[in-house]
Amino acid sequence: MRMRCWWPGVRHASRGHWGPLLRAGANFYEYEPTMFHCKLMIVDDVWVSVGSANVDNRSFRLNDESNMNIYSPAFAAEQVAIFETDKSRSDEVTYEKWKSRSFGRRIMEILTTPFRSQL
Repeated sequence: MRMRCWWPGVRHASRGHWGPLLRAGANFYEYEPTMFHCKLMIVDDVWVSVGSANVDNRSFRLNDESNMNIYSPAFAAEQVAIFETDKSRSDEVTYEKWKSRSFGRRIMEILTTPFRSQL
């Protein structure tokens, strides 16, 4: 069973802006078993940043969020393996799939866009 976000608008507010990123080659995967809020960044298989903070001013200045940063090839390798396992349990959103989303979703994306900076 898939756990939904505490407010569905959060998902809609971001999804409407995925098109240009998908066309440019970005990959989006939605983790299916439950909602997944952790952020993970692995750089050059040696540096890992993991935690709850987004890379934006709201997370850095307003929210009480933090990340742990570790420089370790061994730790990075472990995180890559975990990420690949999680990705295998995720649904990839392709540009074609995104483009064919329902009219209702598109309306929700438009309605939630003004609130993006607060979500």
